[in-house]
Amino acid sequence: MKSHSKRTQILLAVGMVVGLALALSSILEPGSNSRVQLPEGVAAVVNGSEISQESFESAVRFLAADSNKLIGQAERRHVLDRLIEEELLVQRAVELGLDLKDKSVRNRLVRAMIETIVSGVDQRQFTDEEVEAFFLKNRDFFSGAGRVWVRSLRFAASEEHSDMEALASAREASARLRQGESIETVTEALGVSSSPSMPEGMLPPAKVREYLGPTPTRAALDLNAGEVSDPVRGGSAYFVLKMVARTPPSSPSFAAVEPQVRAEMRKRAGDEQLMAYLNMLRNRAEIRLPPPEPS
Repeated sequence: MKSHSKRTQILLAVGMVVGLALALSSILEPGSNSRVQLPEGVAAVVNGSEISQESFESAVRFLAADSNKLIGQAERRHVLDRLIEEELLVQRAVELGLDLKDKSVRNRLVRAMIETIVSGVDQRQFTDEEVEAFFLKNRDFFSGAGRVWVRSLRFAASEEHSDMEALASAREASARLRQGESIETVTEALGVSSSPSMPEGMLPPAKVREYLGPTPTRAALDLNAGEVSDPVRGGSAYFVLKMVARTPPSSPSFAAVEPQVRAEMRKRAGDEQLMAYLNMLRNRAEIRLPPPEPS
């Protein structure tokens, strides 16, 4: 009995070794490269996925344009090998789930999909009448923003002053400026400072926004020259703003901005095409969401 059991164990061990060797050989041996009649317009088939003849010829033309050598059969084979290897890597990435797990891969896939959806818009031609009508309808969009000279005082809470005290000081500063006191006088009296590094003089609104932030800038742009704002909350502080001077927005002629008008028309057409495509995907998808939270 012991001899029979030992013989059985030896046979099992031999079988395991042979099986392992066969498995390793199937992994390490190169895959088959069979020569078959391919469908018209197909340069190669990799695990069932076709590499089109058009893609292949495009890659060959790219190599020819980037090389001083004549492109012969060896070079064409080299290009096809690279396309096959690229397809193998893509398929392996999908097998490993990189298209689902890797954020950078997903972002590139999304960008590529968006470019595919809106690709036809770049070739769309708009008539001169359509472009001019779009310009007239959206004239304000193509107008220059003008320039403004804004001065500001900033009141923030600190260890010595609560938020309510900062607001009270801002209200006092606003009232005193409206009574005609200078910013320098109010600054000295209330012990505050103007916004850090805010340069004096005319600036475009975008530059003012860099110093004040979006909300104070919007409030400043609502002021006429000489007007002072009420306290405006911006981040963790209150701002009091004075519009010293401003120039009106420029109104360019259609001829001066026609290229920008056409570019904006293509952009908006692309946005509309993308939204229509996304709506189509949503309508055919099964999307499950949690119940709304109780109000």
